[in-house]
Amino acid sequence: MPSTGDASVLFSTTLTESYRQFGLVGGSVLLAVSGGADSTALLVGTAQVCESLALRVEVATLDHGLRPEAREEVEAVARLAAHWELPCHVLALHLSPGSGLEARAREARYSALESLRRERGLQAVATAHTASDQAETLLMRLVRGTALRGAAGIHRTRPFLVRPLIERTREEVEAFLAEEGLSFVQDPMNRDPAFLRTRIRHEVLPVLARAAGFPVVPRLAAFARLAAEDEALLSGLADGAWNRLVLPDGSLDAVGVRALEPPLRRRVLARLLAESGAEVDEASLARALKSVETGRAVTLRGGQVRGGLQLRTTGGRVRCVRSESSKEPPPEARPALVLAGEGASGVQSGTGWTFIVAPEPPPPGTLGLSLSEATQWPLTVRTRRPGDRVRGPAGSRKLQDVLVDRRVPAERRDLLPVVTDAERTVLWVPGVWNSTSEAAVRLFLWASPPGASTPGASPL
Repeated sequence: MPSTGDASVLFSTTLTESYRQFGLVGGSVLLAVSGGADSTALLVGTAQVCESLALRVEVATLDHGLRPEAREEVEAVARLAAHWELPCHVLALHLSPGSGLEARAREARYSALESLRRERGLQAVATAHTASDQAETLLMRLVRGTALRGAAGIHRTRPFLVRPLIERTREEVEAFLAEEGLSFVQDPMNRDPAFLRTRIRHEVLPVLARAAGFPVVPRLAAFARLAAEDEALLSGLADGAWNRLVLPDGSLDAVGVRALEPPLRRRVLARLLAESGAEVDEASLARALKSVETGRAVTLRGGQVRGGLQLRTTGGRVRCVRSESSKEPPPEARPALVLAGEGASGVQSGTGWTFIVAPEPPPPGTLGLSLSEATQWPLTVRTRRPGDRVRGPAGSRKLQDVLVDRRVPAERRDLLPVVTDAERTVLWVPGVWNSTSEAAVRLFLWASPPGASTPGASPL
């Protein structure tokens, strides 16, 4: 029977309310239990309230393979679960010591728990993170440098993951264990000063509490909770801004980005960098913001693009593109597509555009150029070359000037098909410029960009 002491009543009330808020009444949960104070309290506290909540409960305990005594600890958890008639699963992770141990252990732990949750058909995994863990996480991220998203700390819920004790401190947990007469494991890693979390727990937080004259953990945890609420709101607004500003080619409207308030501008640019595979950190975001402000290109770190990435803000667009040094082959080296007459077709190498010479106008969704009886055959589809000019009612102009006037991004200009006749006269740049003729139309040249369905193909 549970104790009727103040700590036990507080614990039962907390867990009951948490599981109700998580929507787990009549549901199921997998408890992640290490045998330490927090997870032992989670196991026993949940066992005491599960009947009133009609909650199906199972337990998982993990042996990371890092300490000889770990086997005894998981066996102790299994005995405790058996005492409360809860199914218990012992999982071995077989981790090796070395750099990044904390991160590797966390990733392996959550992966194993999620696999077991799915296998057992349970609704959620519950971990025993407390307000003390929250305060430690907040301070760790602040000293390393973080924005509001990092200050949100440990989330109370994630998809298929809940943390019922996140509002209770470690002192409250230990008070509950004392009232219930429960023992727990002391993990020596929790006192290893090699870990930043350990130094914050045993050196920083006690000094802060003494300096303030009152317990600081609840206040730090409350700040993280409020930061999480603010971050959720701003993230939603940023998603809306992204949807308004993103263009069909994946770039962003530069005027709209500049008009955003700084918190939304940072989030939108961070998403652009992330989706381009660039590294997203404080320095990268600062360079991106400066680029949007000045219009100058900046080099980005990381990413999977050979030769690197740049953020460019020209032509009314903000986009991540390959650095000039990574572009290959040069436009003039790309093979051309030759179209000899009616019925000719093909894909222009280097641009991916598909062309067909047909006797009728193009279907909806396909670009077209009217070809008169005077057309000089064969037609050639290639990419632009130095000295290319186009002829219009106002005379001859450089193709480069036309592309600039039409605000075609610099990195796209060498990927545009240029159609010329047998006399090397530029007839058409699909989607950008086309010649006009008063002569009678005899044929049509259809053009579809990469990714479009083949012109004239029958729908499946």
